[in-house]
Amino acid sequence: MASILDLLQTEMGQTLINGAARKTNTSPDKTANVLSQAMPLILGAMQRNAKTPEGAASLSNALSDSRHNGGVLEMLGGLFGDGPGSPEELEQDGAGILKHVLGGKQPQVESAISSSSGVDMQSVGQIIKIAAPIIMGLLGKQKQEKQISQNGIGDLLGSVLGQSGSHDQSFLTTILDADGDGSIIDDVAGMVLGGDKKKKGGLGGMLGGLFGK
Repeated sequence: MASILDLLQTEMGQTLINGAARKTNTSPDKTANVLSQAMPLILGAMQRNAKTPEGAASLSNALSDSRHNGGVLEMLGGLFGDGPGSPEELEQDGAGILKHVLGGKQPQVESAISSSSGVDMQSVGQIIKIAAPIIMGLLGKQKQEKQISQNGIGDLLGSVLGQSGSHDQSFLTTILDADGDGSIIDDVAGMVLGGDKKKKGGLGGMLGGLFGK
């Protein structure tokens, strides 16, 4: 299937970008930049969490929740217009997802993406809260359609990350845990912020180039 960065270039992706941009009073280009960094990062964190049986079971159960069956993808335009639901409800769901996936590292992630994108931290926080349920909806829809079991969750995440999509994203594995210590968030934040001179370019630059921003 298409990778998460391919999704951002579809009509659905443009709806997400424009809706989040209006919600946060951020330009669509900058909003797209934030999303192109944050969405692979969230997926990468989910992928690492799902490497343990407990983590895979937890994510599999969450994807079976009615909130994450893909319905949000069909409602996306209405969420930012006159349809059912609201961006606030989306953010509330997103806050819970991010707390589970990123834990106490969330402020560090928001700070790193803010520095890389030039978007203030509060807006970055709102944008990624809106994005998280979209990611879960995409995963949940794929899980349901392909009847993916707990054992297949890791492959599903890898597919959506783009490892078998049109983009060559094999570099993501290295970036997400650059020093091999198993801590994704520390490495990503450090790279985006330019903490290690040897890791020049940063996640933002690499993903930004891939996304054409």
